[in-house]
Amino acid sequence: MSNLSRFKVDLDKLLVLGNDLHLSWVIDNATDKEILEIEKKENGKEAIKRLQGLFRKQYQNWYTAASALVKQLIPDRHTEFVNYYLIDPRRKEIGYGTYKIQDWMNGSVSAFDAYDRTKYFNDTAIVSAAFESQRSILAACKLRFESALLEIRQIIQADFFDSEIEAAKELHKKGFLRGAGAICGVILEKHLAQVAVTHSVTIRKAHPTIADLNDPLKQADVYDVPAWRNVQRLADIRNLCDHNKSREPTKDEVEELIQGTEKITKTIY
Repeated sequence: MSNLSRFKVDLDKLLVLGNDLHLSWVIDNATDKEILEIEKKENGKEAIKRLQGLFRKQYQNWYTAASALVKQLIPDRHTEFVNYYLIDPRRKEIGYGTYKIQDWMNGSVSAFDAYDRTKYFNDTAIVSAAFESQRSILAACKLRFESALLEIRQIIQADFFDSEIEAAKELHKKGFLRGAGAICGVILEKHLAQVAVTHSVTIRKAHPTIADLNDPLKQADVYDVPAWRNVQRLADIRNLCDHNKSREPTKDEVEELIQGTEKITKTIY
């Protein structure tokens, strides 16, 4: 398993644990009637028993691991994530806006008014809202992680394409026109397939050709009609290099294919 795969597994585990902690918090603060309703949804008393007290036991572990992931994947949200938990050392008094999850974990809860016996502030509601915000930030990590993987994949692919295009140029210079054209055809095919993935364009064929990719990308407004015609032209030259036995591709045609492929990989994403 690669480091990226382990990273994704860890994130998925934290999201699942976060869901369990949420249910645990709800159960621990529910009335008997509400617990009966939860039992129905969570398939019986065993689920309730497993989740009772889990928030108090596991929140600190979840927070430590989740905070580290947030710091790496979306650092601009890390301070916000931490502030939902951490007591501000400059705090003058405890109340709405200053009460933190750390207060609750330390056993510090709202006092009751001496006259009407209500709490000065709703500590459980504050902790619940703060934890839900933390879970939302962690969920955003998953989206960022997936986009980061896509960016990494695109960078690696771009570097690979650059080296392959240089190889095609060298073959073209030495007169191996069909070979140069075939390389560019493969590059163009792979690049357009990645563009389709990036823009969530559905391609029905398992192994699409350039032509199979070109029409759906134009229909999805990924690029305009002139770009579509250019790709169509390059696909025709590629087919001439790969399949057409009636004549050899000319040096100018293969050069057009090389230059066109290079431009598309740099300008269409």
